[in-house]
Parts: sequence; C-alpha cells; structure tokens
Amino acid sequence: MKTATPATGASPGAATAPVDSGARSPEAAEVIGGARERIDALDDRIIGLVQERMAVSAVVQEARIGSGGRRVHLAREMEVLSHYRDALGKPGTQLAMTLLELCRGRV
Repeated sequence: MKTATPATGASPGAATAPVDSGARSPEAAEVIGGARERIDALDDRIIGLVQERMAVSAVVQEARIGSGGRRVHLAREMEVLSHYRDALGKPGTQLAMTLLELCRGRV
C-alpha cells in the first residue's frame, strides 16, 4: 500500500502514515490501493503520450510554417475535436481542446 509524507513539513526520512483511501475495511483499502497504483501508472503513460503528441505537433507546425502555411489548421482541429467528442462524449471535446492548446498554444 502507498504511504504519504505528512503535510507537517516532516523530513523525508520521517515515518509515514498510510494514505487514507476512505475504505471501511482492510479488504476494500487493499483493492483501492492496488487500483490507485494502476491509475498512477496509467497517468504516467498518458502524460508521456501527451508529451509525444506535443513533439509530433511541433514537427507538423514547423513543416506547415516552413512551407508558407499557417501555424494552426482549423479544419484539422475540428476533426480532432469531433474524434474526441464521438469517442468520449461532451467531456471529450474539452479534453481535445486542452490537448490542442498544449500542442499549439492558445489561438
């Protein structure tokens, strides 16, 4: 099970308390702890993929601008928004907007 450093400014070598999972039984706490570890691993993978997407997007923008085009291709952005909305519903649109902003900055 994961542990956390107390928020009291304790030194890194100090004893740590178990993370509060909100569970009412040790079995549930164990399930939650394992699931949280999996979520943390997924988040790390998602962050890595977003960083990779940002790097690929920079290549696209550089090629487009180098050829005399604009930094942003709005038709393509609409395709991305639609793709995320179709796959994830309305919240997918906001997720796509955030990804687009990370990859090209605010327009």
